[in-house]
Amino acid sequence: MWRHYDGGNPYEDFNSEEAGNGMWWGAVQNPNEPDILERMSCSNIPFWVETGEVPDVERALSPLILAELAYERIRVPETNITLSPEREDRQVVNLPTWIWADTGDFSPVAVTASLDGWDIWATTTARPVALTIEPGTTDADLFPRSGRCPINDDGSIGTPYTTGRSGDDPPCGLIYRRATHHVDSYPMTASITWEVSWEGSGDTGDTLPTAVFDTTHDIEVMEVQAVVR
Repeated sequence: MWRHYDGGNPYEDFNSEEAGNGMWWGAVQNPNEPDILERMSCSNIPFWVETGEVPDVERALSPLILAELAYERIRVPETNITLSPEREDRQVVNLPTWIWADTGDFSPVAVTASLDGWDIWATTTARPVALTIEPGTTDADLFPRSGRCPINDDGSIGTPYTTGRSGDDPPCGLIYRRATHHVDSYPMTASITWEVSWEGSGDTGDTLPTAVFDTTHDIEVMEVQAVVR
């Protein structure tokens, strides 16, 4: 530490004669980092970096670090879906429940982070790939069988129910085979999987951890002899 300030090769007047040709870089802790030890590990003493240079210093800003910062800033839409029959407390044994989301609800979301004055940047993109259905009971059939409904090219999921298709299997949905008389409800979970990747300066890029966001619907299933939608 002291070799730049008291002996060795010190910077004169904090390198003021190089004003405009570079900048002091120092440690800035991420207040959103929940791991205190990880946050405190960012403690490099200030060091001088000439304009345009990318410092070869551990934990110094890099495209990867900017990509991770952008990852933290990404906000994806809530996992809102539509059911038919519409009411969660009026699903019916052996009647297909259609599930869908409208056009454009789920499209790629991107955030770019960059450092002014330096050609260091990264763009992180989250792409929705599928809606996964967990019925909350083993007494149910899923469509498709995997319970994983792909995101359509237009950002929608599944196909909206239309009158006259009550006997058809839904492209995305399920059939409950047992009523909820023995329980209050079935906790059906709908989760969207987002694959995350980044690209940055210096022809860098890679993937980041996949993100999954879900909502839970309390489904009540009844038995009836006839149903009118």
